[in-house]
Amino acid sequence: MSANLTPGPFGTSFTDLLASPALTVLRMAALAASQDDGIDEDSLDLMYEQVAAGVLADLAPEIIWRELARGLSARAPSRMLRALRECDALAVLLPEVDALFGVPQIADDPDQVDIGEHLLRTVDEAARREAPFAVRYAALVFNVGKSDSPREHLPVHYRQVLARGVPRIEAISARFGVPDDCLDLALLANAECERVHRAAEMRAGSITAMLERVDAFGQPERFEQLMTLCTCDFRAYPGRASRPYPKAAMLRAALSACRGVDEAAIATDALLEARAQAVAAALQSRRWEA
Repeated sequence: MSANLTPGPFGTSFTDLLASPALTVLRMAALAASQDDGIDEDSLDLMYEQVAAGVLADLAPEIIWRELARGLSARAPSRMLRALRECDALAVLLPEVDALFGVPQIADDPDQVDIGEHLLRTVDEAARREAPFAVRYAALVFNVGKSDSPREHLPVHYRQVLARGVPRIEAISARFGVPDDCLDLALLANAECERVHRAAEMRAGSITAMLERVDAFGQPERFEQLMTLCTCDFRAYPGRASRPYPKAAMLRAALSACRGVDEAAIATDALLEARAQAVAAALQSRRWEA
């Protein structure tokens, strides 16, 4: 987690918390993410009453972000998000995320999952893997374009990436002043995560084009963060928590093969083809040669 994102110390006094019911709601939810148990029912009832009274309306975005970042950085971010949802605070603070609960998405077994519940498992998997903060933030928001997909298409989601996903991710990030690296990865995941999941169906040229499109050569650290996020997303589906994610290993092998191409000896317009041939050889399958 970068220095400018590190949540401040738990230095807020008890008096300050009593004087700011809104901060109390957020702080209790954030603390839940670092505890073994959730928030007790009496506390949740009090938080619900405070939210219903409108205490969150005038809370400064930087204060909201500080507590959200604190919870996302903890070992079980889902506990914060569940607590915020149970007291109706999530609908006030992150309506784009709250709207994902109850929306179906295609899966294997079972054949559908609730996107909101899937999101909770994804952020917890990111925490379990001690993923960088940018990965955790991307896991939180990269699916927000799916909340209002046409009902006749569900559980499949069409046109959610550019038409709905991008503007919502940008709006959330602008609202809280989210750092550029977090916004950048969230937008990249919105555009590419599902394509990464389908990498085994691609030919070598398409894989190479993907690596170039995500700038895996120029930004290898961001590429690794994307692979981590896709791994977390994969493992969040039922029955996959302990399974390896072969698409990430496959794309890393493809990237390594591309790096073995002598760029200086190849004309620019022939570089993509040379890299594709290297990928086909590295993956050792004839179906990737064309």
